Amino acid sequence: MSWQPGNGNSGGPWGAGKNLPPDLEQLLARARQWLGQFIPGGGLGSVIMFAAIAALLAGAWTAYYTVPSDSVAVVQRFGKYVKNVQPGLHFKFPLGIDTAIIVPVKRQLKQEFGFTTPGATDPYQSPVDGRLETEMVTGDLNAALVEWVVQYRISDPVKFLFEVRQPGLTLRYVSESVMREVVGDRTVDEVITIGRQEIEAEALTKMQALSTKYAMGISIDQVQLKNINPPKPVQESFNEVNQAQQEKEKLINEARREYNKVIPLAEGEKDQRIREADGYRLKRINEAEGDVARFSALLTEYEKAPQVTRRRIYVETLQAVLPGIGSKIIVDGQTGNILPLLNLGSANGDRP
Repeated sequence: MSWQPGNGNSGGPWGAGKNLPPDLEQLLARARQWLGQFIPGGGLGSVIMFAAIAALLAGAWTAYYTVPSDSVAVVQRFGKYVKNVQPGLHFKFPLGIDTAIIVPVKRQLKQEFGFTTPGATDPYQSPVDGRLETEMVTGDLNAALVEWVVQYRISDPVKFLFEVRQPGLTLRYVSESVMREVVGDRTVDEVITIGRQEIEAEALTKMQALSTKYAMGISIDQVQLKNINPPKPVQESFNEVNQAQQEKEKLINEARREYNKVIPLAEGEKDQRIREADGYRLKRINEAEGDVARFSALLTEYEKAPQVTRRRIYVETLQAVLPGIGSKIIVDGQTGNILPLLNLGSANGDRP
């Protein structure tokens, strides 16, 4: 016979017809009768054996655990820290004597400020009130809505678990405080346009310093700014300013492109002209030096034999000049009239 709760009687699982508590002997008898269905022989010894088997199974069930490859296990014995356990299958004292807390030390975690990623499992990853976190005042007393992401790892699981209460929530408070400080030191134009990288670098340095100071056991890898917008009442005007800024950058880039196109060409032409001038200079110098050397050589020979040298120069000059003359008339020095010699016989007068 087995327990049949709710079989039409108002006595509950004991099957009694009245609302009176069952007698202790009846309770033990029915328990032995129910256990007798599973353990032959019945009796108190069977109950003790069944309890021992159940305790043994419960101990075996709670005596082993598995640590994932990206994590370590922090083992506590009666609540006191004992050791860190590397990934793999491990055993511990059962029945709550030892407890193992899995900490993902090799996984990159993140916290989002101002927005939420669907499906996030970390309760501290997404903001409770994203609008309140993103509302900040810049150094020139303007308002801005700043969204950012903090990516971090658990560097020391013992400090992460035991040094700070709720380290994930503490990191959110630290990140928000640092970001408000960094944004408050800059103008709204720097925050929205040109100062993003400086803000990320400074915020990363300060967040890491505070997490080290508070012994949170966290190593911050990156701080990345996402959307930065002005409040809605001035958003349209600010968009017009951004468009003007983009148009300005466009014109500057076009001017730089034209500059890079024209200036190198002019530089090349300048270098070419300089090289041509240097070549012409060297040519004239070499020619002048050659003429000087030739004249010096002639002068030396002339001084040795003036008459011979004079005649040789005369002959060489005629050899250089006469081939370029079309018509040649040779006249004797004693001839008084040259008219009889000018019957050229052609209109061009090019017959010798």
